[in-house]
Amino acid sequence: MAHVTKRTLNELLVNLFNHVMDLEGEAVITEEFRDITNNDMHIIEAIGMEEPRNMSMIAHRLSVTVSTLTTNMNGLEKKGYIRRERSSEDKRVVYVVLTEKGKKAFYHHRDFHRKMIRAIVRDLSEEEMEILCRCLVNLNSFLEPEAGKKQL
Repeated sequence: MAHVTKRTLNELLVNLFNHVMDLEGEAVITEEFRDITNNDMHIIEAIGMEEPRNMSMIAHRLSVTVSTLTTNMNGLEKKGYIRRERSSEDKRVVYVVLTEKGKKAFYHHRDFHRKMIRAIVRDLSEEEMEILCRCLVNLNSFLEPEAGKKQL
């Protein structure tokens, strides 16, 4: 590989970000899931398949406010991707869970990410994977809302 400059890294990261967003939109929003957006897919991912999550937990995972998330949730519920359920222990608490349709979308989105990761690490040694991981951890730390503010 030719000498890598900071400018080259910047251009590569910007291009990668744009390509990932475009490709993800094309790969994830298929005919079957044409009624939702890529953003909706990320909300479905944040709801996840583990234990039920309340709106605050999901909003925190997405770094958005609960009120912003509510509008999207109403649409996803109307389209049959999510269901709201009251806690049996505390009726004031409402959990959001994926319906069968939502689970299908979740797995579809996850498969795209798995294929992307396989493509990234295909030719890397263990040592190179560790270096790549360290670089991505550093980038993630910079992009975290609070960490990014401190470094700007």
